[in-house]
This record gives sequence, C-alpha cells and structure tokens, in this order.
Amino acid sequence: MLSFASDYEEGAHPAILNRLCDTNLEKSPGYGTDSYCSSAAEKIRAACGAPDAAIYFLGGGTQTNTIVLSAMLQPWQGICSASSGHINVHEAGSIEACGHKILALPSHMGKIHADELESMCGGLFGDENHDHMIMPGAVYISQPTECGTIYSLAELTEIKEVCEKYGLYLYADGARLAYALACPKNDVSLKDMARLCDAFYIGGTKCGALFGEAVVVPDPSLLPHFFTIIKQKGALFAKGRILGLQYDTLFTDDLYLHIGDPAIAAADKIRNALASKGYSFAFDSPTNQIFPILKNEKLEELADKVVLSYWEKYDDTHTVMRIATSWAVNDSDVNELIALF
Repeated sequence: MLSFASDYEEGAHPAILNRLCDTNLEKSPGYGTDSYCSSAAEKIRAACGAPDAAIYFLGGGTQTNTIVLSAMLQPWQGICSASSGHINVHEAGSIEACGHKILALPSHMGKIHADELESMCGGLFGDENHDHMIMPGAVYISQPTECGTIYSLAELTEIKEVCEKYGLYLYADGARLAYALACPKNDVSLKDMARLCDAFYIGGTKCGALFGEAVVVPDPSLLPHFFTIIKQKGALFAKGRILGLQYDTLFTDDLYLHIGDPAIAAADKIRNALASKGYSFAFDSPTNQIFPILKNEKLEELADKVVLSYWEKYDDTHTVMRIATSWAVNDSDVNELIALF
C-alpha cells in the first residue's frame, strides 16, 4: 500500500548510512565530545553565520522542545504559541508537565501575528494584577508551521521586535526546516534564523537523518549549563558521535540545504494535480505538507489503497487529511497517488 502519512517513514539518506557503516568500528569518546560532533558543530556555525554559537545534538523533536523551553523559562513564566502549535496540540502536555503554561494565540494557517502577540503582552503587563498571572517568557514558532506554511523574513522580524520590547526569548522549532529552506517561496535563511532567534533547532529526524535534532544557541550565555540540563533530563547520548556524524554529513556540500528539494517538487506536483481535479485545500501551504479537503466517501474509497494522516473534521461530510512528501519520495509513488484521486 502507498503511504504519504509522514515525512519520517524512511530510514536515512544513503550518505549517512554509508558513513555510519564506514566508521562503525571506530572508538570515540562519548557524550558529544568526539571529532564528528566537533566537525558538525563547526559546519553548522559556518552555515548559520554564528561563529560563537553553541550547538547541541538531541534525539527528537518533543524532547528538544521540552528541554530548551524549560531551560529558558522561570517558574512563573509561560510560552506564547499559536493555538495550532506542535507544543500545544501534539506533544501530550510536555511543556505543562514541566510547570509552564502555554499561552495560546490565534492561529493564522499555523502562524502567529506580531500585532496579536503585542496585544497579549501589552494587555498582560499593563494589568495591575499581572503579578498574579502567568507571565510570558518566550515565544514558540515553527518553520515550517504545523500547517505547512512558512514565516516570511518580514513576519519573523516583526515578531522579534515584540520579543525584544517585552524581554521574551524567541524559539523556533525546525523539525521540517530543510523543507522550508528548499521552498522557492521562502526568504528566511539559516543566517536569518541565527540572527533573529535566541535558539532554534535544525531538524534531522524528518529531514534525512535516522534520528536527531541540532539545537543552535547563537549566544550561549542565554542558556547557561545547558549541557548539564540535557544530562539531567536523560537526553544526553553516550554514543553522541552517531548524532554528530549524521549532521557532519548533512552539512557537507550543502546537502541539508537541498535534501528537501525532491519533497517540494513532489508536493507541488500533487497539489497542482489535485487542484486541477477540483479539490480544495484547508491551508495554502507551499512546503511538503498538503491538506486536501476530501469527501468522506472518497476517504473510504482510498482507505485500502493509501495511508494518509487524519488532520481534522471539516464538516459532517468532509474531512481534512494530510499528504506529506519526504526527501526520499519517488516519482512512481507520486504518480500512483495522483491517479487514485
């Protein structure tokens, strides 16, 4: 059966597997102190234009979001996020489990608007009773968003200006960052991310690695003792070189900047084909996630032919499903999927 349910169903890019095999019997020190982690960190710093940045390698997205945000926030602080944000919907309350409330903002196809962030912060800090309330300490965004949309450089800059006004950290979830970087409509570079975000991560699990995420902290003083916090949270890999080697490979010859190209091309092909057949979409997403609105009868017809992700009920007779393409997508599967519609 075909599957377009997610973008992390395949294993890893062949270049990563080859290097893992070639170095399998090497002995190296643990906990990210090996030469591969050092090399990967230097390549990431160069790509981000952030020579002083601290780079940390973690295992997965929810783990990364939880550890970074809990390290940023004081006990009385919460984090602003779109109501559709991954931390607010699909991480089982991991942020709240750390004692921090998520302060939900309206979701505009997955994005928050700077003026609404300003209104929330201005209203709260202007309230004489604000000491009795959860105070925002950070802003969470993702690039791309849960809805497959992307922040423009102008939008990201406006959000940063509000963060600076109210003393908030700006943190970006980059689980699918490779697909944003590969999108022709994107104008936000890794250097822009490093310049505007207090921390962000470069996703690997969904972008060609077996697993792993690379946290970038442009100013390491903002997250003191972060290595120890990672250890305390049970997220420090003894065999850290497995993570470092993957990112060293992804950041050789600009592989990461282009690994999402096939996914974007395939998504565009599917999106255009479905539009030509009269389908409409829940979100205007230009990246590797497509959200067609399907009649429930059509969904039943597809059930034994292709696996898609359920997104949400649209109305009594229609459902929003998600089609996700990956770095490893192939043309024959794409053509077969299109034919099913």
